[in-house]
Amino acid sequence: DYADMVEQTPVQSHVVEYREPGAGRGQGRLIGACLTDQHADGLSMIYSFFDPEHEDRPGLGNFIIMDHILRARAAGLPYVYLGYWVRGSQRMAYKARFRPIERLSGNGWIRFEPELITA
Repeated sequence: DYADMVEQTPVQSHVVEYREPGAGRGQGRLIGACLTDQHADGLSMIYSFFDPEHEDRPGLGNFIIMDHILRARAAGLPYVYLGYWVRGSQRMAYKARFRPIERLSGNGWIRFEPELITA
């Protein structure tokens, strides 16, 4: 499944690792990662995950998004796609802080405000 999703695709995919600072020249403990696709117009954050026991876990999602914004800017790419956002999911709530947010409708992608969506 990994090979199909990452290695055997026309899209350039890579895993961005987030680690604590290491001692000396060694790498620090892995605390998060993001499978990221690079498209002609931006970076697409396909799947992110974090160490659930890490003391700074509540801020890691925001950190990873901000890091991807900086990576996109450095690469001259105008967009960062955050991946799926599920309304009502506490674990994904941090994504709603970033704007603009779009959803797929019958007429294509449209911008919306999450708080205006009803059940």
